[in-house]
Amino acid sequence: MRKKRILLLSEGFGKGHTQAAHALSVELRQNSSEIITRVLELGAFLHPTLAPWIFSAYRRTVTSQPKLYGMLYRNQYEKSLGRFAGLFLHRMFYSQTKAIIKQLKPDIIVCTHPFPSAIVSRLKRAGLTVPLFTVITDYDVHGAWIDSAVDKYLVSTPKVQERLIARGVPETNIEVTGIPVHPDFHLEHSKVQTRKQFGLKAMPTVMVMGGGWGVFKKEEKEELLTYLAGWSKDIQLLICLGTNEKARQQLLEEEIFRQPNIHLIGYTNEINKLMDISDLLITKPGGMTCTEAMAKGIPMLFYSPIPGQEEMNCQYFQDQGYGQMITSLEMVDHWFKLLLEQYPELSKRRITIRKHQKFGAQDCSRAIIQYLKLSDQRPYRQASTTTPLIQWY
Repeated sequence: MRKKRILLLSEGFGKGHTQAAHALSVELRQNSSEIITRVLELGAFLHPTLAPWIFSAYRRTVTSQPKLYGMLYRNQYEKSLGRFAGLFLHRMFYSQTKAIIKQLKPDIIVCTHPFPSAIVSRLKRAGLTVPLFTVITDYDVHGAWIDSAVDKYLVSTPKVQERLIARGVPETNIEVTGIPVHPDFHLEHSKVQTRKQFGLKAMPTVMVMGGGWGVFKKEEKEELLTYLAGWSKDIQLLICLGTNEKARQQLLEEEIFRQPNIHLIGYTNEINKLMDISDLLITKPGGMTCTEAMAKGIPMLFYSPIPGQEEMNCQYFQDQGYGQMITSLEMVDHWFKLLLEQYPELSKRRITIRKHQKFGAQDCSRAIIQYLKLSDQRPYRQASTTTPLIQWY
């Protein structure tokens, strides 16, 4: 009997969408030995030369013209991706998607970004019978996520469920599961070993993250990062710059960031460990980063939310008592003094945040596995030899 195949489709507009897909992939395979998965950033897979240029242009727009991005986001907030837009995406970027699905013959398709979800929805209206699950990876729901061809939405909170219902999605097509994070974020790693691994001290530690691309705008570097560096005598700073090695080298050239208690960290797949030894996270309110921090129970301070989904994420985490928006540098002083003077109280807050967790990657994977168990068995057909071979994990 062949294993059930789950195809997870994402896009590279920010790291969170694909991180969610990989987290769910791991959790699915851990929960069932009868499942195999494949994660694809669909646009990048089909257009490996063009896609990086598109993602780079998107990143520049978001970081250099956030007001423009916010205006576009709000203008389209109530609108689903129209048939014309779906046709344009299909013709320009995703025309080979049908061939990929035909070759891989998945038992279910899971999308963690609205673009592949829209494309698969279009194929379903044209006759594709594979069930489609869409995982909304923020704490709000833009109209681009919504399509009547989606069989099931997996969403972060009851509030997002309510917003989908208000827009006409049947309640039976929605399940509140939380946003999936990698199982490693639910483990507690040895602080002693992690500090030794990264050359860190046992002292109050603050992690600073610049979003999925590791980007800090010029004014953020000059004001916020420079101000934080002034605390480095008493507070250990972990400034995570992701894949942006150019930014890391630029900071290294400045004397203020070459202090013993300031660590400029490039790309690492061990953020989960670094979160274990961090007492406070200063970050942009991206849905994935904040969900990972919530799983670790770290109090958060937010800066420069992108107008749109990050503003809504920020509002959610503030309402839940998990973090605060930085409205002045005095707020940074307040939290750093708490770290130095009331450390036990902050540790208790961390435990409280963890206890309040209601959902996790297990909930997403269980919903998918349950759906598979209830669905009819599909006969296996040999893969087509007319399309390039894509391997399953």
